[in-house]
Amino acid sequence: MSVSSVGGQSALMIQSLVRMRAQLDDLSRQLSTGQKSDNYAGLGAGAGLSVSLNSQLANINGYDNTIDNVNTRVSLATQALDRIAAIGSTTKSSLNQINVASSGVTQTAAQATAQSSLDELLGLLNTQAGNRYIFSGKATNQPSVDTLDHILNGNGAQAGLKQLISERTTADLGANGLGRLNVTAPTSTSVAVTQQATVFGLKLASVSSTLTGATVTGPSGSPASFSVDLGGTNPSDGDTLTVRFNLPDGTSENVTLTATTASPPGSNQFTIGTTPAATAANLQTALGGAIGTLASTSLAAASAVTAGNDFFNADANNPPPRVAGPPFDTATAMTAGTTANTVIWYTGDPSNPANARSSATARIDPTLTVSYGTQANEDAIRSVLKNVALLAAASYSPSDPNASAQSAALNQRLSSDLDSSGGVQGVQAIEAQLAGTQQSLSAAKDRHTQTSSMLNDFLQSIVGVSNEDVGAQMLTLQTRLQASLQTTAMLYQTSLVNYLK
Repeated sequence: MSVSSVGGQSALMIQSLVRMRAQLDDLSRQLSTGQKSDNYAGLGAGAGLSVSLNSQLANINGYDNTIDNVNTRVSLATQALDRIAAIGSTTKSSLNQINVASSGVTQTAAQATAQSSLDELLGLLNTQAGNRYIFSGKATNQPSVDTLDHILNGNGAQAGLKQLISERTTADLGANGLGRLNVTAPTSTSVAVTQQATVFGLKLASVSSTLTGATVTGPSGSPASFSVDLGGTNPSDGDTLTVRFNLPDGTSENVTLTATTASPPGSNQFTIGTTPAATAANLQTALGGAIGTLASTSLAAASAVTAGNDFFNADANNPPPRVAGPPFDTATAMTAGTTANTVIWYTGDPSNPANARSSATARIDPTLTVSYGTQANEDAIRSVLKNVALLAAASYSPSDPNASAQSAALNQRLSSDLDSSGGVQGVQAIEAQLAGTQQSLSAAKDRHTQTSSMLNDFLQSIVGVSNEDVGAQMLTLQTRLQASLQTTAMLYQTSLVNYLK
């Protein structure tokens, strides 16, 4: 009978013990990590699918990171827009304060508030999200707007808003202060008003009269003019002459003069003289005074608004036009401004403010891209900024008897422009568009959460393990290992003497 080698049997048992020990270590790793293998080779046929699933999950995680970044930028933009809208509303309310200070202070309370509001507006428009200026459109690496001091007062050789207002007002009022109109007496019984050959000042729109026996001609011609000839008849008490003027900002104003027997006449009246010639002289004086008052009030306000429109409608590609001067009171035309002689208030990317949302886009899903760009030169934002800046730039002399009326005329125009009704885009419209973007972001993230959950479950079914199954395997393996160790120990205690017995 042959006897097997005890050494050979021992070697086989040792190898078996090593394998079981390795299996036990692997099961311990599976129990602690929950993963079937720490490399793809250990997944067998499921390796390729697990690679694909991990790639999908990584893409979703990347989209979620993009969503978080975009949501932060949109939230910051929305907060800024909320405050911009509030400033516009507060400014409109403050425009009711039209009392001009009479103690040497040249700004109303509303104007003093407007300057601080303008400073805040400019700060809001230079809001950053990380290193991105969110109101600069595509030019995210540079501020959206210039400084308050530069915008109002200019920067060296570059003129600011105040200078443009001054030049335009001077050009519109003209050397005689009558809005570039000449009031003359062609005959002893007639009065004529003629526009000067210029784009500036008041423009004659229409004339109507109830003056008894008077003949009204025009307005007609180029430059336009009209005349009123009383002929040989004096007007009756209460008869009127109404002249309608077009102003540079697109508004219109009426001047109505009423004939009266009182001497001296009241405001917007002229005294009926003893003869038609005397009456015509009184009419000429009254008409010149009324036009002068209109020029220093409504025309001055319209000039400021026109200059403000030119200034804030411009950008680096289209600098604001300038009055061709000096001298400005005799200027007859506008000339092209340049970036060298005029401050450009908007310093972001000037392109396409009407479609500002497209200036920043992000893919948040394999099939979905959102647009969330904002620009400080969008109509709604620019309107608030322009009107606040015009209010801050205005100044009145306490000694000017027309200061209160001029302030009221400007306030009326600014209040109307700040009213975002009538189809004009408001700041709230921008916020509504951004709110739609946020809804898309939220919906996409919800979808990603659901998709990730399903993919993780699927992936776990491939790479994961059941703790209960692993525990049972470990218990079985430990029992086998213990028995093997005991058997191996007994074999090592066996000698030839045992067999000979």
